[in-house]
Order: sequence, then C-alpha cells, then structure tokens
Amino acid sequence: MAEKTFHSDIVYEGKLINLRKDKNKIGDRIFSREVVEHPGAVAIVPLLNDKTILMIKQYRHPAGEFLFEIPAGTLEKNESAEKCAYRELIEETGYRAEKLKKLTSCYLTPGYSDEFIQIFLASDLKKTRQKLEDDEFIEVLFLSIKEVKEKIKNGSIKDAKTIAGILYLFLFI
Repeated sequence: MAEKTFHSDIVYEGKLINLRKDKNKIGDRIFSREVVEHPGAVAIVPLLNDKTILMIKQYRHPAGEFLFEIPAGTLEKNESAEKCAYRELIEETGYRAEKLKKLTSCYLTPGYSDEFIQIFLASDLKKTRQKLEDDEFIEVLFLSIKEVKEKIKNGSIKDAKTIAGILYLFLFI
C-alpha cells in the first residue's frame, strides 16, 4: 500500500539540500517522515585505457575519512545529466571525455533521501586542466582494474556510487 502525504513542511533550506517533514497516512494510521530533498547527481566511471580507471581520493566530512571514489557531482538547475557528467569529470580530474555512455541509475539512500544518481562510463579521455571548487581538495589516482577490484573486495572502497558504477561496468559491459 502506498503512503499518502497530506502535509509537508520545509524544516531546513540549504545550498545543496532541503530537509522536509511530511505527515503521511496509510489507511487510518498517521505517521511522520523526514526527507532530504536533493537535486540529483551524476557519477562517472572514467576509463583511461582498457587497464586503468581514473579515480579520486578526497576527505568526506560526514564519513570522517578519506574515500576512494569515482568523480561525481550535483546537477545544477536545468542541467542535463550528460552535461553535468562532462563538467564534473573536467572539474574533479582534469580530464575530458570524448565518449560518454549511461551505465545505470539508482537512488542512493531512499529511506530518507530522494537523491537519484545517474552513472556514466567516460572513455577516450583527454588531459585538460582540473577546475576544483574552493572547498574541494581532490587527489587524482590512476588505478588498474585489478587494484580497483581488490579495493572493493577488501573494503577499501566504501562509497556506494563508486561500488555500484564499477561493479555495473564489470558485470554488464
């Protein structure tokens, strides 16, 4: 049975996310849901060649540690996912993709957030210049496919979008 929302309040409005509190109903049962509203995002699996994946390492404050990730970013208002993927790849890695192919898409944490991410494969990469935002401190890594698989297997890669994108690539492409 689907829940019906009969009242919503924005509790917090931020630069990146909003927090909404909904009053929902199923039959005669009424309850609250807290929802993080997110504009959507993209992630990119950049293949430098048939043996190397371009990855990034950056400190993630909520996790309290440095994480190995594929490049990713938030959609800007009225921006297509493809345009965002091209932009974010350049900004975070300093590489531009000649080819971009959509791999998959998914909700990241649907228990409390509406964030929907679209994951792309980027190939035929050309070196350009990294364009980091003021609050970004990103290390670009060149990892072999074997290294990436091992890091997923041993738990060194903990980021969900990265695991989803890499495993999708290995399983279906």
